[in-house]
Amino acid sequence: MTDASTDGATAGATGRIGRYRWLICGLLFFAITINYVDRQVLGVLKPVLETELGWSEIDYANIVVAFQAAYAIGLLAFGRFLDVIGTRWGLAIAVVIWSLAAMAHAGARSAIQFAVVRFALGLGEAGGFPASVKAVSEWFPKKERALATGIFNAGSNVGALVTPILVPLIVLTLGWEWAFILTGLTGFVWLALWLLIYRRPQDHPRVSPAELAHIESDPVDPPGKVGWSTIAFRRETWAFLLGKFLTDPVWWLFLFWLPDFFAKTYGLNIKTFGPPLVAVYLLADVGSIGGGWLSSHLIKRGWSVNAGRKMTMLICALAVTPISIAVFADNLLVAVGIIGLAAAAHQGWSANLYTLVSDVFPKRAVATVVGFGAAGGAVGGMFIATFAGWTLETTGSYVPLLLFAGGAYLMALLVIHLLTPRLAPVVLPAEPS
Repeated sequence: MTDASTDGATAGATGRIGRYRWLICGLLFFAITINYVDRQVLGVLKPVLETELGWSEIDYANIVVAFQAAYAIGLLAFGRFLDVIGTRWGLAIAVVIWSLAAMAHAGARSAIQFAVVRFALGLGEAGGFPASVKAVSEWFPKKERALATGIFNAGSNVGALVTPILVPLIVLTLGWEWAFILTGLTGFVWLALWLLIYRRPQDHPRVSPAELAHIESDPVDPPGKVGWSTIAFRRETWAFLLGKFLTDPVWWLFLFWLPDFFAKTYGLNIKTFGPPLVAVYLLADVGSIGGGWLSSHLIKRGWSVNAGRKMTMLICALAVTPISIAVFADNLLVAVGIIGLAAAAHQGWSANLYTLVSDVFPKRAVATVVGFGAAGGAVGGMFIATFAGWTLETTGSYVPLLLFAGGAYLMALLVIHLLTPRLAPVVLPAEPS
């Protein structure tokens, strides 16, 4: 058969395959949306709680550090846990933990109490991304994974977008405690749908044989377990970890300090900083899906996985650099545009960075590697939180923080390329059961 006829047959088969896998992607999108709403509530309420509860910048930074520390611990635990227990129940358990912890914020009054419930929230929320990446590796072939990852990753932007709209309405009508209670309850609504719908594609009655063949069109991974000792000394693992360590702090800075940045730089408050935050995270949504689409598009047009992913990541890294001057913008609209571009670029970067793991590691190792690497991102978040608290307490300036943000992605891409110049698939030995 000629290449042309093969392409025609493939196109015909593609037209007949089902799309149930995209429903699964939609469930993951909503899980990450809820995940980010629950973690973002505190950032939106920072100006209110600082006044009402008398927090200093360092108190707030310590509360954020508690979340980040638990998130790092939880990522290490959940990565391995998911590879053992499976995606369905692993993500369900994570959602229960983080939803209960989110609601528990309503009972906290001191900085220490908030640190305790934030720690619990971090432990639960750590399961969200490793489980979602693992689900994508189970439900999508490699050529679709960046797009699927970009779609569920867009949930982080939607969550961050919805929160500054929803929380002020709740706070102004019911009080800040109900902002935590009502957002926490949404996790249990999602949980019922997840348990009803989710199965592995091989076990799902709604997946057609044609769609299952499409999902399994990549070479079959060898069976076996993968432990820490197998992945911890791989250059590919450290490429992902260091990429997260250097760039995740920028996103944490957006989540936990952007409302405060707008309040202190442009005089906005809980009633007025909603629209600028919404604009930033709308742009971030475009970046998340666009970044995933671009690398997938390049690969479909004949680029290698290595070239397609890294070219997209380079474009994203360059798009972040103007954020270094955002603090000097004398116009709110200009500042929102610069920060929104950086947020979009971060999410496009993140979609491809997560996809690198499933590009090079077998499916049985994906959640463990993602958990291990994302823990590095959480540790980076601890450093940026501590640095932000100290900088803002002593100088009141965001300049050092934004200078770091502007250069972090180019540095990370250089490290990733040096450690994984070809993105060659990793062959891992199976460990004894």
